[in-house]
Amino acid sequence: MTKEEFNEGLLGFLDASPTPFHAVENMAGMLDNAGFVYLDERSDWALERGQRYYTVRNNSSLIAFTYPGSDDYVMLGAHTDSPNLKLKPSPVLKGSGTVRLGVEPYGGLLMNPWFDRDLGIAGRVAYRSSSGEIVEVNVDSRAPVAIIPSLAIHLDREANKSRSVNPQTDLPALIGCDEAFDFENWIASLLQKEGVEDYERLLSHELSLYDTQNAAYVGVEKEFIASARLDNLLSCYVTLLAMVSVSPAHPYLMICSDHEEVGSESSSGAAGPFLENTLRRIAEDYEPFVQLCQRSMMVSCDNAHAQHPNYAGKHDPEHAPYINKGLVLKLNANQRYASNSRTVSRFVLAAERAGHPLQEFVTRSDMGCGSTIGPITATRLGIETLDVGLPTYAMHSIRELAGSRDALELYEILLAL
Repeated sequence: MTKEEFNEGLLGFLDASPTPFHAVENMAGMLDNAGFVYLDERSDWALERGQRYYTVRNNSSLIAFTYPGSDDYVMLGAHTDSPNLKLKPSPVLKGSGTVRLGVEPYGGLLMNPWFDRDLGIAGRVAYRSSSGEIVEVNVDSRAPVAIIPSLAIHLDREANKSRSVNPQTDLPALIGCDEAFDFENWIASLLQKEGVEDYERLLSHELSLYDTQNAAYVGVEKEFIASARLDNLLSCYVTLLAMVSVSPAHPYLMICSDHEEVGSESSSGAAGPFLENTLRRIAEDYEPFVQLCQRSMMVSCDNAHAQHPNYAGKHDPEHAPYINKGLVLKLNANQRYASNSRTVSRFVLAAERAGHPLQEFVTRSDMGCGSTIGPITATRLGIETLDVGLPTYAMHSIRELAGSRDALELYEILLAL
């Protein structure tokens, strides 16, 4: 597979996945096409040797795995969620001749870049059908229907010197001028576009704003990929392609969890029981389950902070990764990343087999460090874990930037494990 072929698929996946619900729906479709068998968590499982399976939870987290009769799994982890602005349950605000939607920040997002962007609305809607049943449907406006306009410089002369954002008062999104706007009727129109014909009334929703600008190449030689949600749909896509590429005889598993950006503590997050529940069903008994965990390795794939050329001092100079110069090993003495000498050594050999360089990221000793699903998985299940990532600029912005070479290299290293 060429870099161009790989990246075209990546860009399409990013554009088609404005929320975790859409990302999981798209991944499930790709697994179906690759011959994986869907398993319902609420039903009995009868696993067959040599088969490949997947299951989902909350329609926002997904696990896929082979079932070869061996217990030394290579496990790949990523997360489906990204920082964004979520609509409040009763979002409509009317006044000053406009209609706006109140929002709540999800995760540690950079708020300033959300101003003056063409924003769509997408997510999951639950409605009562004409037969009285609760039905869930993913919806997507697919077009810009909202914007958060900046205050003109004439009314805020200090904007370029010191501008803070109050999410309660500054971030409600403008959607129109017709104060007769009815939110539930608008949701009904979105459902109609999805082919829903039995809608009776809205029960609940989990909707988010998203940037409608498509993912794209940037740079005179197309060195970069610019997109929303690179953290961490990029890793979801790479691990998914690795999953569908391996033989059913290779013990391989991938998990893409929701809610990493808010701490992972949910039924479908990495701190929840989703992976443990699945591994116990694969192992069938406690002793095989413990052995499986101890003989396997988890590679937590998330984004890494590339050294920003305008802010080079924010990095330790000996551990400052560059874009398009190799995948990043993420290390931290205080276990904010789960990498250790055992897991790093195994990954280094895999990178050598694949013919790709590696870089290291260690945060400055006088700065704090973020974390990933890696330490959570290692703590919960005792699986030896490695944290790696693709070097990225503008992490947690509405539009992030990564290298056009790096995703394919991660894919090839994962297949060499």
